[in-house]
Amino acid sequence: MRAPRHLLAAALAFGLALAAGLVFGAAEVSAQDQKGPPPEALKQVALTDKQIEAVLAAQKDIAAVMAKMPQGESEQIDPKTMAQLEAVAKKYKFANYAEYDMVAENIGLVMDGVDPQTKKYVGADVMLKKQIAAVQSDKTMAPKDKKEAIDQMTEQLKETPSIQNPGNIDLVVKYYDRLSAAIPQNE
Repeated sequence: MRAPRHLLAAALAFGLALAAGLVFGAAEVSAQDQKGPPPEALKQVALTDKQIEAVLAAQKDIAAVMAKMPQGESEQIDPKTMAQLEAVAKKYKFANYAEYDMVAENIGLVMDGVDPQTKKYVGADVMLKKQIAAVQSDKTMAPKDKKEAIDQMTEQLKETPSIQNPGNIDLVVKYYDRLSAAIPQNE
């Protein structure tokens, strides 16, 4: 996954898929720690109710497939698992798993900017700044861990994309409670 998808996009696309990890924190961090070519930019699309409903409906099946995926260093999905993901995506009317993933990441892009207390979109940059402030004021965190976390969030802040389809905001906020419930709480 792409590190700039922040905590929520990552969690949604992989978290929905894995029922434990895109990646709103640990997976994001590990993706950032790995060296390699920069991630390609997310293709932003205008979302529909039908797409969001399909992502929500597919979540359990995708999570079941991802839970069986061999755990290792590689972010590459093995061919057997990919074939299963493709089948699930098609079952829920996506052209393929790549389309499912793109829709999930577009949802996550908006979710990153929704304040969970008010359930209003404030922007991913605002939410990251709140997280940075929370880490800065955390007295239980080791200074080294605190600095590392702040550095990573500051880097994410620099790479935060703007929403190209403003209509996605209202649509995702409409489904916010259901989407939040589908994301693993440990993320």
